[in-house]
Amino acid sequence: MSTLVVGLISIAAFFLLLVLRMPIAFAMALVGLTGFSFLTTPSAAFSMAAKEIYATFSSYSLGVIAMFVWMGFLAFYSGIGTRMYVFAYKLIGHYPGGLAIATQAACGVFGAICGSNTATAATIGAIALPEMKKYQYDDSLATASVAAGGVLGVLIPPSVIFIVYGMATEQSVGKLFMAGIVPGILLMLLYMATIAVLTFRKSGLGPAGPKATWQERAMALRGGLGEVLVIFSLSMGGLFVGWFTPTEAGAVGAAGVLGVALIKRSLSWEGFNKSLLDATRTTAMIMLLIAGAMIFGRLMAISRLPFELAQIAGALPLPPVAVMAIILLIYLVLGCFIDALALVLLTIPIFYPIAVNTLGYDPIWFGVIIVMTVAMGVITPPVGMNVYIIKGVAPDIPLEVIYKGIWPFLGAIIICLALLIAFPQLATFLPGLLS
Repeated sequence: MSTLVVGLISIAAFFLLLVLRMPIAFAMALVGLTGFSFLTTPSAAFSMAAKEIYATFSSYSLGVIAMFVWMGFLAFYSGIGTRMYVFAYKLIGHYPGGLAIATQAACGVFGAICGSNTATAATIGAIALPEMKKYQYDDSLATASVAAGGVLGVLIPPSVIFIVYGMATEQSVGKLFMAGIVPGILLMLLYMATIAVLTFRKSGLGPAGPKATWQERAMALRGGLGEVLVIFSLSMGGLFVGWFTPTEAGAVGAAGVLGVALIKRSLSWEGFNKSLLDATRTTAMIMLLIAGAMIFGRLMAISRLPFELAQIAGALPLPPVAVMAIILLIYLVLGCFIDALALVLLTIPIFYPIAVNTLGYDPIWFGVIIVMTVAMGVITPPVGMNVYIIKGVAPDIPLEVIYKGIWPFLGAIIICLALLIAFPQLATFLPGLLS
């Protein structure tokens, strides 16, 4: 049996294990170990797996994940998200659809210190949905706007998916963070424009809220945006100018959030303990995913499947942008069934050589494109993690009502992707400043 056939059978076996509901990390590790044993020897396979698992869990560079994850949970439990929403609400909540537009602003700014789509959706959803319900917003628009807004948490730095992509492809995490800023802001503005168009066409979808005084806005600005700017400047600013490594930037950011929470007295001892517990669980889950993906990636390398696919892609009578469109379509379909982080780890060994080595695309730009594409999976059926998060926040609203409101926001993401493909400088300009 040829190595290429073994690679194809391994991918089929992986999806079979997913259907049987095996955890993704274990499925990747098991398939990788079995396939590697078949192509070499069981002894070599177990030695390889042991080395990859040890290398993952002992890696200093991957310590950045723990720091940024804890930073996000500290922000969650200290109420920073609440203060961010109050600021955005006071600023633009009095316009038609203003509360939903304010939700996008709050998601974007909270994502700048969180890095998680689920934490962003859960935090802002718990605050924004009761307010929108009070002012009789359409349930579909209200819930979908929060679920879609959570996507901003993985685009605007810091982003755990960017960190994992950078580690898997040996790209600069700092450059990836910078590359996500403009696309993240662009997507936020497209979300806002989508809401404005929807409420303009049908005003009953999002009635205007009360207008705040300038004094109230100033107080909200000082209490909400000010602390986020300080934390972001300390953490991301230090990383961008070269003062910190990514791991040090994560530690500084976590310390900054903790310092703000202590000064504000907004973090209880119970919240502090929960932030540590949740961060430990999430980091362990991510590390297991990375270890499983490394084992699976070694199988893909020895099977030569990625290289064969790269040759096929290069020989296709299609322009590079058409091949890229096919890759993105595959990501979009798989994203409907596989978690975003796991999907990135699973597919990078296959598609990264095609996009970068064969088609000649910029690896930083490709990272932004992939993160945005897989992020669509968190709001599309049947997985739609953010949708289930919002369902948990608003249990009285049926899932089909939430999904009904998602489609205009999916359109906004597709427009953003098209703009990034047409104008790659939107993602590459800021990282170019670091060169």
